[in-house]
Amino acid sequence: MSKISAAITAVGGYVPETKLTNFDLEKMVDTNDEWIRTRTGIEERRILKEPGKASSDMAVPAIQQILQKRNLQPTDIDCIICATVTPDMVFPATANIIADKIGATNAWGFDLSAACSGFLYALTTGTSFIESGRYKKVIVVGVDKMSAIIDYTDRATCIIFGDGAGAVLLEPTTEELGIRDSILRSDGSGAKYLHMKAGGSLKPATVETVLAKEHFAYQEGQVVFKFAVKGMADVSAEIMERNNLTANDIAWLVPHQANLRIIDATANRMGLDKDKVMINIQRYGNTTAATIPLCLWEWEHKLHKGDNVILSAFGGGFTWGAIWLKWAY
Repeated sequence: MSKISAAITAVGGYVPETKLTNFDLEKMVDTNDEWIRTRTGIEERRILKEPGKASSDMAVPAIQQILQKRNLQPTDIDCIICATVTPDMVFPATANIIADKIGATNAWGFDLSAACSGFLYALTTGTSFIESGRYKKVIVVGVDKMSAIIDYTDRATCIIFGDGAGAVLLEPTTEELGIRDSILRSDGSGAKYLHMKAGGSLKPATVETVLAKEHFAYQEGQVVFKFAVKGMADVSAEIMERNNLTANDIAWLVPHQANLRIIDATANRMGLDKDKVMINIQRYGNTTAATIPLCLWEWEHKLHKGDNVILSAFGGGFTWGAIWLKWAY
């Protein structure tokens, strides 16, 4: 019996219409366009401004694109895994809300929280479900409405993040395609450098926590930058070495879009030219769990069956990892 692998068979994406440019931010905090561009590579980001809209409202159109591309009904979906740190609510899971909104009445699902590495964690989890033979159609969606937890008076964080969603469909294949290998890492000692202080069971919401701005993302940029450069570069090189892949074998690096300098350092470590790296940070900023699937969505027309693709990310937790896959269509 042929070994079952999990292959990405369709991708979808969504970004809100409202743009927040560096020039807009110049009017809000003490920063400027040149400073932001030279240090991060970001020129603008998208913001979900409409009242009453949440992460699920960005995930839904991304998944609907997939259903349309594959000519599927929502009831065909077996499972939805939603990678996010900005769920609609603490509970129920945003995956459950998404399933209801698209009519996926046969699907079970859950949320997975691993910050910017969330999509890689979720993709690896979904792969296991497919490889087991138990499920045939698993949706993995990375979505974050970071504007909901960003303090727009804090220039250390407000310049970085944007909102968006990207999704993939995993299906079984017996060809030597799809997800071939993954390396995932975490180090909880990094929590103090990148976190949201209040809102969890440790520090439930009070008037005091709100006034102290403890429900916003907090980041010590320099420390996180150093960890991220080493983590993303090391794990990307490691997955290549483990699978005897050279730079010539790699068609694309799909890096988490946190900072252009981190992306460049990762590509350099892998020996890759810039033209093999998917970059859209200049237009969307850091959409956390959505960056990698948004890249796959935008570059879908440039991907070819059999292409060796490396996905790589680093996020709060600390969490980081890399996935090697062979493009399946």
